[in-house]
Amino acid sequence: MRVMERTFREQLFFLVLSLSVLKGDTRYIENNEISKDELFSFFNSELKREKPEEFIYRRPLRCLDMVAVEGQFTFTAERPQLSCAVFFMAEPNEVISVDYDNVDIDCRAGDFITVFDGWVMKGEKFPSSQDHPLPLYERYVDYCDSGSLRKSVRSSQNVAMVFFRIHNAGSSFTITVRKHINPFPCNVISQSPEGSYTMVIPQQHRNCSFSIIYPVAIDVSEFSLGHYNNFPKRAMPGCAESGDFVQLLGGSGIDTSKLLPITDLCISFTGPTHMKIGCDNTVVRMVSSGNYVSRVSFSYRVLGSQELQTIKLNNVEDFCFNN
Repeated sequence: MRVMERTFREQLFFLVLSLSVLKGDTRYIENNEISKDELFSFFNSELKREKPEEFIYRRPLRCLDMVAVEGQFTFTAERPQLSCAVFFMAEPNEVISVDYDNVDIDCRAGDFITVFDGWVMKGEKFPSSQDHPLPLYERYVDYCDSGSLRKSVRSSQNVAMVFFRIHNAGSSFTITVRKHINPFPCNVISQSPEGSYTMVIPQQHRNCSFSIIYPVAIDVSEFSLGHYNNFPKRAMPGCAESGDFVQLLGGSGIDTSKLLPITDLCISFTGPTHMKIGCDNTVVRMVSSGNYVSRVSFSYRVLGSQELQTIKLNNVEDFCFNN
């Protein structure tokens, strides 16, 4: 299990370390002086931390950081910090709120603190603009623009991020991060190397994705689309034409609109469909017209190194290694 967890962390933090342009108000992240071992320590010390309900976990933030627990976090600049980001992650059935407790920065000098509803990596965004309920400009909430008008920001899914720039030593800010139950999760990044999940879209016109940021073996055990439940299982002229379907996608980025399709499912079935996908990112994506209740159930586990070598011979997965 420790080997699988390390595989997950290595690939996740490799993406974090590969951050580049953040396309929001021309603000961006540059290279950060932080080691891979330091990034591992962030995740090890915080994931699944148990704490009494009345206890508030507190710790300082680093310029590049990962936070997987609730608590109060403070960043104090010891020198100018011009390209910093904090990535927040919760369980699949949770969303994240970020509250500004105390902010001492100079907006007029070019300082900023911006909460983004999702993650940005290498210029790509999760969820993609096609899958997120808000237009892109509404997903950026800048403290200097909103000030006291908006002291709290809540994400639409289980990941969010804060990126900031501070010019003067001694400037600081404190935020409180909380998690809230989401009764109908949509758009999830998995924080586990293995597990099972059921995605349900209850008669809503939306697209939902479950993203697994490492190569996996995946079993789709049940797939139900309301309008085909009472029809014979036959080939459809095209899944996209049906308006309700599930896609398996693969690739190296986090933007689902840029991933390559592995297979489409648009016929209801019960029974396992097994696939091994050697991509850095594997996504189960459900598209719903809003006319029916749609659901898909699946389980997944990270692939071992020998399995990865074996599936290179499978033409279906070749593009994962060649792109």
